[in-house]
Amino acid sequence: MNILTDLLPQAINSPRVRKQSRSVEIKSAREIEIMRQASRIVATVLKEVSEIVQPGMTTADLDAYAEKRIRDMGATPSFKGYHGFPGSICACINNEVVHGIPSRRKTIRQGDVLKVDTGAYFEGFHGDSCITIGVGKVTPAAEKLIRVAEEALYKGIEQVKAGAFLLDLAGAIEDHVKANGFSVVEDYTGHGVGRNLHEEPSVFNFRTHQMPNVKLRAGMTLAIEPIVNAGSKLTRVLGDRWTVVTCDRALSAQFEHTVLVTETGYEILTDRNLVQRSR
Repeated sequence: MNILTDLLPQAINSPRVRKQSRSVEIKSAREIEIMRQASRIVATVLKEVSEIVQPGMTTADLDAYAEKRIRDMGATPSFKGYHGFPGSICACINNEVVHGIPSRRKTIRQGDVLKVDTGAYFEGFHGDSCITIGVGKVTPAAEKLIRVAEEALYKGIEQVKAGAFLLDLAGAIEDHVKANGFSVVEDYTGHGVGRNLHEEPSVFNFRTHQMPNVKLRAGMTLAIEPIVNAGSKLTRVLGDRWTVVTCDRALSAQFEHTVLVTETGYEILTDRNLVQRSR
């Protein structure tokens, strides 16, 4: 989830890319181990959601499933009640970009591009991750968008190590997205994550001089989450004051991982390849 303190629904007309204001937290070995557990819960839930989703389900069905599984594993949903957000997941379909509210009126259909973002709060720490799912058979254009968005995430993650800079991540993500003919959403960014769902630093996905080019240090935990549009980068917020959509109604895709910075590289804490479906 990438809504930040100054991006609350009450102030949606304010600038969406925030300035750095607090120091970046370095996690201890004990705290990192708890974050591994929180992140493993998130990875498990998203893996299961990707396996059960099918046309005819509603996004409220997925929300109920995710909440139950998070609680079954001893955690609480990070998103539910966060500044009033009503769901345990953000569920966005097709041209919906981020912060989609789960609803019984929102039916998932064959060929949809479905984004599912969720977080788990476990023993004082959060894990946060997002996936994009092509529901059934999607168009070749949608398939490419999903693939490029996921590739862009890993292009950014590959730059992570102590001594690297945020612009290293941002540039790698932006270059890959633009080389494939898509645009990077600039209204919303990734973020630090830990005791709070959103911490410093803002982790941007494009080159910018509006925010400090933070030097990475071992022990930082980052939610890296490029949002990629098939058309224009421009977005707008719907009347529910949460759901963000593309202005040109083009498709949007997003992937996110919680990542630990290490001395020599990184560890993907929400890696779904490390979990097995338990149900």
